[in-house]
Amino acid sequence: EGTLGIITAAALRLLPRADSRAVVLAAVESPKQALELFSLLFARCGARLQAYEFFTGACLDLVLTHVEGIHAPFAERYPAYVLVEIADTASEDVLNALLESVIGDALEQGLCLDAAVSASLAQLQSLWRLREEISEAQRADGLHLKHDVSLPIEAIPDFMASMETRLAARHPGVRPFIFGHFGDGNLHYNLSRPLGADPKWALNEGKAVSEDVLEEVARYDGSISAEHGIGQLKRESFLALKDPLELRLMRAIKQVFDPSGIMNPGKLL
Repeated sequence: EGTLGIITAAALRLLPRADSRAVVLAAVESPKQALELFSLLFARCGARLQAYEFFTGACLDLVLTHVEGIHAPFAERYPAYVLVEIADTASEDVLNALLESVIGDALEQGLCLDAAVSASLAQLQSLWRLREEISEAQRADGLHLKHDVSLPIEAIPDFMASMETRLAARHPGVRPFIFGHFGDGNLHYNLSRPLGADPKWALNEGKAVSEDVLEEVARYDGSISAEHGIGQLKRESFLALKDPLELRLMRAIKQVFDPSGIMNPGKLL
């Protein structure tokens, strides 16, 4: 999908292979609480922190509805969850003890509502399935409007609150299913049609809804395309939201290295 990339430097660092892993699923009240928990985990675990995945309660409900062999991790339902993985050369017992200590402190400080630490490889894999099966559950649920965006981590709570207000006012009944790599600011902000709406809702209303999402992302200094590039579907939004000076610079650089347009032809720029 790409049209322009400049590598100015590359640094390689070899680290010992992390043979041991530990995972915890923590229930949180809000994205703000998820951010506060991330800060605590990063401070205590440092480079051991390998994953910090966020998903809403709606995502978990979708997985439990559409994917066989998945069981609810807690007796209660919660607004949102974070899946945390740490890894190291230390033993799994050491890692589990570290996670239990950090999560214990988080519970005492009110940074999470409940938690489950993996005690075996099977439990670790079961916890990961809750996050990994979200995309499959969405396919089973029907057509979703998908937005792969990134934001400054500290802006995620305000962005989500602002989007909730905007959707309620402009597109009532739309159902958000939000998940992603919270630790690096990447969110899959996906939306499904209101209950009882025409199955072709996404085709009919999708453009207006997506414009609202992407405008809000830009307002919070985010990127409208995080993991999968601009491609062709987001061309209009990219041109509308990108700074004109940056666009001119990108085109000028492209012209220097590819004046005939033979590299990835037919794409943006």
